[in-house]
Amino acid sequence: MLTRTRVLALAAFAPGVILAQQQPTTPATAAALSPPLAAVREHRFDEHGTVRIDQYYWLRDRDNPEVIKYLQDENAYTKAVMAHTEALQDRLFEELKGRVRQNDQSVPYREGGYFYYTRLVEGKNYPIYARKRGSLDAPEEILIDGNALGEGKPFFQVMGWQISSGENLLAYAVDTIGRRIATLRIKDLRTGQDLSDVIPRVTGNMAWAEDNRTLFYTKQDSVTLRPSRIYRHTLGTSASADQLVYEDKDETYYTSVFKTRSKRYVMIQSWQTMTTEYHYVSADRPNGEFRVLIPRERGREYFADHFGDYFYILTNDHAKNFRLMRTPVANPGIATWQEVIAHRPDVLLEDFDIFRDYLVLSERKDGLMQLRVRPWSGGGTAEHYLDFGEQAYLAYVSTNREFNTRVLRFGYTSLTTPTSIYDYDMSTRQKTLLKRDEVLGGFDPANYVTERLYTTARDGARVPVSLVYRKGITRPAPLLLTGYGSYGSSSDPTFSSDRLSLLDRGFAFAIAHIRGGSEMGRQWYENGRQLYKKNTFTDFIDVADDLVRRGYTTPDRLFARGASAGGLLMGAVVNMRPELFKGVIAGVPYVDVITTMMDSTIPLTTGEYDEWGDPHDTTFYSYMLSYSPYDNVARKAYPNLLITAGLHDSQVQYFEPAKWTARLRAMKTDNNRLILRTNMEAGHGGSSGRYKRWHDVAFEYAFLLDLAGLGDKPTP
Repeated sequence: MLTRTRVLALAAFAPGVILAQQQPTTPATAAALSPPLAAVREHRFDEHGTVRIDQYYWLRDRDNPEVIKYLQDENAYTKAVMAHTEALQDRLFEELKGRVRQNDQSVPYREGGYFYYTRLVEGKNYPIYARKRGSLDAPEEILIDGNALGEGKPFFQVMGWQISSGENLLAYAVDTIGRRIATLRIKDLRTGQDLSDVIPRVTGNMAWAEDNRTLFYTKQDSVTLRPSRIYRHTLGTSASADQLVYEDKDETYYTSVFKTRSKRYVMIQSWQTMTTEYHYVSADRPNGEFRVLIPRERGREYFADHFGDYFYILTNDHAKNFRLMRTPVANPGIATWQEVIAHRPDVLLEDFDIFRDYLVLSERKDGLMQLRVRPWSGGGTAEHYLDFGEQAYLAYVSTNREFNTRVLRFGYTSLTTPTSIYDYDMSTRQKTLLKRDEVLGGFDPANYVTERLYTTARDGARVPVSLVYRKGITRPAPLLLTGYGSYGSSSDPTFSSDRLSLLDRGFAFAIAHIRGGSEMGRQWYENGRQLYKKNTFTDFIDVADDLVRRGYTTPDRLFARGASAGGLLMGAVVNMRPELFKGVIAGVPYVDVITTMMDSTIPLTTGEYDEWGDPHDTTFYSYMLSYSPYDNVARKAYPNLLITAGLHDSQVQYFEPAKWTARLRAMKTDNNRLILRTNMEAGHGGSSGRYKRWHDVAFEYAFLLDLAGLGDKPTP
C-alpha cells in the first residue's frame, strides 16, 4: 500500500468568463457555457506517474459567488432548452398528483399503549406524525406536524424520532438544509411543548434508555460528516455536558445506536463495508460501561439482537451468504456461539426478526425475497414460507414493534401491484390485507404485463431483468432501463404510480439486476465491487443489447436512468457505448471517482475504500482511472443527457456532476441535448416536499417523452 501522495495546485488562474452573458436558448449554443480552458483555475494531479489535469477543479468552491452564478446560469440554460415542454411538464405534474389520494394515512402499528401512524393532508408537503392511546377510536395526539415546522423553509426533513420508555417524551431531529445535519429536540407529550434540551449537529440516530430520562445519540465528524461518536444526554441538562460514551477513530468506520427488540439492551454498532463490531449496555443501567459483544476482525460482518438468555447474531463468519448464530448473554463470544440457521450457497440470509414464539427470516433466492416463518417450538413441520404467486415482486417485514404476538406485519409490492400492507397470523397462516395504496384515475393492474428475463452476460453470468409494459404496445417500443449495482443494494421490482405516465404513453420499463447488488447472493455483490467493478457496467450494457435483440426496443428508442452510484453506472456506460442510448438521466451522479477517493476530507470517502478501492494503491488507482466517467470523457458523440445535482449534497458533492457536464460540453462532438439541473435548496435526496418532488419527476419524464416523440400523446 502506498502512502498518500500530495495533491499539488500548480496554477490558479483568474476564472475569466464563466458563462455567456446572454442566456443560450438552443442546444447549439451549449458550448458557450463552458469556461475557456486557458482561463480557468487548474489543478494538476500527479499520482503514481500519471498526470491528470482538472480544468474544472475550481467548481468545488461552494462559497465562491462565481460558482453559484455558474450553477444558476446552467439552470437557466436548462430551463430555456426545456421551455417547449413546459405545458407537458404541467400535464405530467397534474397526472402524478391526480393518481395519489391527497388525504391519506399509513396503517397504524401498535407499540406499548399507543397506535402510531402518519397522515398526509391535501395541499401540504409533509407528513403529520400522530398516535392514539389504546384504540383507533381514541382522540388523535399529534407528535410532529412537518408542515408547521417546515413552513417557510426551502428544505425540511425529519431525520429521526423516538418515544421514551415512559411514552411521555419524544426525541426528534430535523434537517432544514439538506446536508443530513440535524438539530435534536425533546418534546413533552403531556404539554405539547418542547423542553429546553436542544442538541445541534446530530445525525438523527438516537435511542432512549429505560429510565425515561437518558438519551443516546450520534454525532458526525465536523469535516467528513462521518457518524463516529455516541453521546449520552440526561434530560434537563445542557448538551455541552453530554458525555462521549463511544468514538470510533478508525476513519473507515461509521457508528449508530439502537435499542434491542427486547428493550433490554442499548447497542452501538460500528461498521465499515466488510467488518462490524457491537458494544452493549443494559438499557436500565445506562450509566454503565459499554462492553464489546464480538471484537472486530477484518472481513467478519455481523448483526445482533437479543432474545431471552441469548444474543442472536447474523454473520458471514464461515458463511458467505450468512448464517444465524446465538451466544449466551452471560458469556458472549465466538467460543460460545451455536448455529441456529445454517449457511446455504443458493440463499442469501438478509435479516431476521424475533417474536416470543416465532423467528421470521428474510431470505433472497434467485433475486427474489422470501419470508420464512419458524416456530421456536413445534418442529420442522410448522416451519413454512409465505406464498406470493408473482414472477417479480418485493416482500418485506414491515413495522413490528410488539414482541408478544403471533401476527407478522409485512409489505408486498410488484411492478403491477401497489404497495400493500398485510397482517399474517403465523399460527393459522391467514393473511389479512390492511391497506393497498389506492391509485386514482381508473388504474387496473390487468392492463399491464410484467416479465422476468435473464440475460447471459459476456462472461456467462445470468443477469435477471424485471420488465413491465402496458398490454398492446407496439414493439419495438421506447424503453427506460434502470440499474444501480453497488454496495450490495438490490434493485427490487416495486410499483410506482408515477411510472404509469410513461407506461400509458407506450414506454416499457426494465430493471437490470446487475452485479454489485445482492440479488443473486453475496457473490453477486463481490463480483461487482473493487477490481470487479466493471462487471456492473458491462452487465448493464449486455442487458441493453439483449433487450434490443429480443425486439423490445431499438437504440434510437432506448433510454437509461440511474442515480448516485447508479449515476456512476450511467457515466461509465455512456463512455463505453454512447451509441446504444437515445437519452440518459444521471441523477446526482458519482462520476469523479479518482479525485473524490483521493480526498479524505470529502464525506464518505474513507469509509468506501472497500467498495471502490483505495487509489493510493497503484493497482486500484489504475483500475479506477480506467472507468472513472469524468476521466474518460472523450471527443465523440454522446446521447442526450440530463444531469442533476444538489447544492447541499453530502454524499455526492454537487461539483462532481457540474464538472462532468463542463467536460462533456468541451469534448462531445454531437448536437444532442446536454443539460445540468442543480437543486439549489436540497441535498442528495432531492426536494423534500411531495409536491416539489412531483415537479422534479414531471421534468424528467418530459425529457424522456419529448425525445421519444411522445410529448403530445395523451394518456389513455
